[in-house]
Amino acid sequence: MDFGLDESQRAVAGLAREILAQEREPSALWKAMAQAGLLTLCVPEALGGAGLGVVESALVLSEVGRRTASVPALSTLALGVLPVVRAGTAEQQRAVLGPVVEEAAVLTAALHEPSAPLTERPRTSAEPDGDGWLVSGRKIGVPYAATAHRILVPAALPGGDVGVLLVDPAAPGLTLHPAPSSSGAPEHVLVMDRVPSTAVLGDGALRELHACAVAGASAVGDGVLAGALELTTEHVRSREQFGRPLATFQAVAQQMADVYIAARTLHLTARAACWRLGAGRDAGADLEVAAYWLAHEAPTALHTCQHLHGGLGVDVGYPLHRHYSWGKDLARFVGGVEHGIERLGMRSGTCRSN
Repeated sequence: MDFGLDESQRAVAGLAREILAQEREPSALWKAMAQAGLLTLCVPEALGGAGLGVVESALVLSEVGRRTASVPALSTLALGVLPVVRAGTAEQQRAVLGPVVEEAAVLTAALHEPSAPLTERPRTSAEPDGDGWLVSGRKIGVPYAATAHRILVPAALPGGDVGVLLVDPAAPGLTLHPAPSSSGAPEHVLVMDRVPSTAVLGDGALRELHACAVAGASAVGDGVLAGALELTTEHVRSREQFGRPLATFQAVAQQMADVYIAARTLHLTARAACWRLGAGRDAGADLEVAAYWLAHEAPTALHTCQHLHGGLGVDVGYPLHRHYSWGKDLARFVGGVEHGIERLGMRSGTCRSN
């Protein structure tokens, strides 16, 4: 496998880095990303996009994570654009992706239910209603739900199948309750009481949605940890203690080595998962390894970065605290350590699902 970037991918990463490096308030930054075409890299060319793939979107998400930019990139790209492109019909793609192309609309998905992260057997249900559906249930931890154009909602269908429905957050019967997050990024609890929906994505939509979500979160986490490593490297190089740079102390060097290994391993697992997913190969094992590493190792490495910064790490005028809080949110987003262990155990046959 060659994970090296080609010329167009390097151009995408460079453009994202350049735009995200500019100091802008979030709405202006989101608009600049849209104008540069970073939100529509994977949208089909017939709809005004670039027709690229998972890796290109992951490169943008990594740069968003590196800068901890407060924009709805993960929700729009990984929870909206990619799964709709991969599992939606041509009509659904036009309806959902058109506003992203024309208006920089936000998309998101409701992946989690109480005590059931990334559930494959949702308690949320949908019943037929004429030509459409009525959706009922509760979802938690839905990012940017209040500003989304559409929310992708997995629900149990009659007959035992699971579908992913396209829901308008302004539809009657849907209530949004704000929920806290470590980073302060907006999240909501979604309560649905027979909410109308007219569209269900195609076969395999839930699998595609979960795969794109984990791949996207891993790419963001890759950037978050890489950015924290850069900040910490500069800090221990320039900060002196007892007349010597912190980096010259053996204990500091050992801890920095641990963070470097964690960061490079997360980068490799995230890139491998995104590459396999984009290439149309079975990415299940790679995605589960990336999710576990993100949930288990990244928070530990970010804690070490905080420790090496001392009190500066929690100063709101210094960016490291954002990397730390983003790492906590991302670990929760992929289901946490226990969920990751269970998924890996099921794959290896060492445990069984209840």
